[in-house]
Amino acid sequence: MHRQAITLEALADRQNLALATWKAARGKAGRPAVARFLARLEHHLDELADAILGERAPAGRASAFVIHDPKRRTIHAACFADRVLHHAILNLAEARFERMLVDGCYACRPGKGVHAAVAAVQRALRAWPIFVQVDVDAYFPSIRHDLLLELLARRFKGARFLRLLARIIESGTTSGPGRGLPIGALTSQHFANAYLDSADRLLLAHPGCGQVVRYMDDIFWACDSRQDAERSLAALSTHLQEERGLRLKARVRIAPSNAGMQFCGFRVRQGVVLASPRKLARFRAATQRIDRAAAAAIVSETDLQRAADLALATLCGCQSLDFRRRLLAAGGNCAVYSTASG
Repeated sequence: MHRQAITLEALADRQNLALATWKAARGKAGRPAVARFLARLEHHLDELADAILGERAPAGRASAFVIHDPKRRTIHAACFADRVLHHAILNLAEARFERMLVDGCYACRPGKGVHAAVAAVQRALRAWPIFVQVDVDAYFPSIRHDLLLELLARRFKGARFLRLLARIIESGTTSGPGRGLPIGALTSQHFANAYLDSADRLLLAHPGCGQVVRYMDDIFWACDSRQDAERSLAALSTHLQEERGLRLKARVRIAPSNAGMQFCGFRVRQGVVLASPRKLARFRAATQRIDRAAAAAIVSETDLQRAADLALATLCGCQSLDFRRRLLAAGGNCAVYSTASG
């Protein structure tokens, strides 16, 4: 397979760094760290270019925080200069990463995403009699650096560029030497997609297996029979352990397609897509906050509408109108209860 050559000179090109800065700052220009970078843009771009060419990048500074929805995760937010660096790399390398992946990989890819993944799952449930659903245990903390770097070296060339990728990967160690990628980094998303590409291809080539849908480490595939499902599951488990140093979570589901499933926060059935209970609870809490803010007149109408739009966006892609009408009948005032169909 053809390897793409990327030089540090191309990476540090001023136009590339300026584009990367615009992407990294989009929607975040009011944040203090971003504002400081933009206030002395030429100076900071010169510093970043020098660090790239001198093989001192990335800075490796990140702030960690914990989220609990939908489950407990530690997020590592890179400093703004490193986020610009990540975007600069992807400006040159994203097309190559895209060509690495099968069509059934949906996370963090142009033209795909959660709603496209859910639609693909529903199509597969309608077309195949059996499905399998699995999740990789502690995926990001378990990724082996040596295997990832070996994979990247088969796709890219340029010793200095590959050393830069190695520094980025090693600076994000989250679970001991040689393992782990930081959740939250742009490069981590693309590295993690690529790391499981071989698993996607194994399933697609397995007898009796049909459509594969993967959203990062949540994997779904459809089969002709339960026997095909069990055999392909065993093959996948062996491949992940032997070739990627990964294990599947104990909770594995093999079921008839007419039973439906929960995927990416949605309850997917052959004839309908509904929101998960957690998603509905989150929507209810958001609309209650909006109602309280409106009653207290503590925010502007524009801010209320923006908050309502964000709350409603969590239910896009599924049927929720009846649920919202019930909330309205129960005494809510927020416009998102009754507006928009679906």
